[in-house]
Amino acid sequence: MTKTVHIKTYGCQMNEYDSARMADVLAPLGFAPTASAAGADMVILNTCHIREKAAEKVFSELGRLRALQAARARDGGRMLVAVAGCVAQAEGEEILRRAPNVDLVVGPQAYHRLPEMLARLTRAGGRDGRGVLDTEFPINTKFDHLPESVTPPGASAFLTVQEGCDKFCTFCVVPYTRGAEYSRPVADIVTEAERLCANGALEITLLGQNVNAYHGAGVDGDAWGLGRLIRRMAEIPRLQRLRYTTSHPRDLDAALIAAHADEPKLMPYLHLPVQSGADAILKAMNRGHTADDYRHLVDRLRRAVPGIALSSDFIVGFPGESDEDFAATLRLVGDIGYAQAYSFMYSPRPGTPAASLAAQVPDARKAERLAMLQACLADQQAAFNDASIGRTLPVLLERRGRKPGQLVGRSPYMQAVHVAAGDEALNGIAQVRIVGAGPNSLAGELAIGHEAGATRPADRHVAAEAYP
Repeated sequence: MTKTVHIKTYGCQMNEYDSARMADVLAPLGFAPTASAAGADMVILNTCHIREKAAEKVFSELGRLRALQAARARDGGRMLVAVAGCVAQAEGEEILRRAPNVDLVVGPQAYHRLPEMLARLTRAGGRDGRGVLDTEFPINTKFDHLPESVTPPGASAFLTVQEGCDKFCTFCVVPYTRGAEYSRPVADIVTEAERLCANGALEITLLGQNVNAYHGAGVDGDAWGLGRLIRRMAEIPRLQRLRYTTSHPRDLDAALIAAHADEPKLMPYLHLPVQSGADAILKAMNRGHTADDYRHLVDRLRRAVPGIALSSDFIVGFPGESDEDFAATLRLVGDIGYAQAYSFMYSPRPGTPAASLAAQVPDARKAERLAMLQACLADQQAAFNDASIGRTLPVLLERRGRKPGQLVGRSPYMQAVHVAAGDEALNGIAQVRIVGAGPNSLAGELAIGHEAGATRPADRHVAAEAYP
């Protein structure tokens, strides 16, 4: 008898990848994905610990699920509840203590053992008053045990190539929840990518907590960097587009910059978090680079790929941040010019060094600074989008829009583009003339004679020339 599993995903693209792989792990046990928690035989919350009050949001969701579990029990059934991901890793024992309705707690490095955890529940005849906990960092990587994916990827797919981080930024929980840096072997990545493409993917985004620190074993026995991996991935015939995220400035080496310059399939867009424009704050964050280091790196990128679009992450109100430090961040934003960016007020993460630093910035001051920074970033994004009007860009049309007869896709620069088009253009790359721009998206119309499903190599370079 088929059972159903609902997986709710929080946070980053790596969690989206992990959610899809958990569905693959559970498929041989008879679990089919369902879009609703109501009536599901199993619900998995795949959590993220990056945002403020992440754990409390999980406990709130677990409270809502308790009512669904009770309703299922009244009908003579049972709903299993599992908590996965980074909150599970960081708060596993606390989850079991505060939420007795949780059956399974599994960390991001252990979800391949979900069948074993379910078997332990079954052998015990159900719950014995305490859920099953597995937050170990295994000696053998989970990738050695995951089955082949059975979930169609769509036109755009994620592929994890690297996990963990050795940087230990003082505000970040990733080294504690995802562990040390690990890079998958090149052959395994290429095999998975070829399978994704055979199932319909035209674009693959390579994922890692610190993806450009990739150093996987190559087919020649040497350690390959991300630039060399990208060149190998580009040899896959059906694959039309490559992206990667998230990067650290310290690991953006000459080989990767050269790949940006030489490889047409690598999109002219890079998310390169800087976090602050003040050297004192960067040092306190343990970022390992200065603001001018970042400026010089961007200069090298733009010489290699004129018109490359950049996005970034910013934290305002880090402990000890002065008005002068914040002004330095605004100067850096003005110097660089971003196509888009993500900015947040600093909030302490339990167990991280920054949480115990003196000189915490008052919330009101943080909010004021965030509003100023976001206004500046919004102006830059609007200007970048406005510069697209009148251009023809290759757009990967990934899904139906809210309006009938509308499709939505992404430009090479990660801009959302809305196009009036029929389903025959869905899951293809169409030439789209941009006719309008909003703060967060573009409006376009299909160009005459566009070719859906294929991108000419020149398209990427022609588009890049639109932005000086």
